[in-house]
Amino acid sequence: MEEIRKLVESITKGIQEKKGENIVVADLGNIEGAICRYFVICTGNSPAQVEAITESITDVVRIDRGEKPVKVVGLENCQWVAMDYTDAMVHVFLPDVREYYDLEHLWEDATIEKLNTDY
Repeated sequence: MEEIRKLVESITKGIQEKKGENIVVADLGNIEGAICRYFVICTGNSPAQVEAITESITDVVRIDRGEKPVKVVGLENCQWVAMDYTDAMVHVFLPDVREYYDLEHLWEDATIEKLNTDY
């Protein structure tokens, strides 16, 4: 359990290094049938920032935890990039795409933690 939480901390560190906004960590551990333990959701303000955040997460997690994502999808247009770390799924959105899909409410039974991003 502690290892998974450290993974999430590395993911959020990677997001913060590229000034990702509105970071939310959803703990899905108490939800039966959930596809993973944590969802980490954030916003980048342009496709270039979404790509930079994704690369930063990959680098920080590789350096801190020695892990690589199992799969990364969405880099073709960088509107919504999903990264699969098995126990944690990361979603990096453009603002309008995040608002449209509203993942936080999809998992409303999860314990939600909003991280402060005062840059």
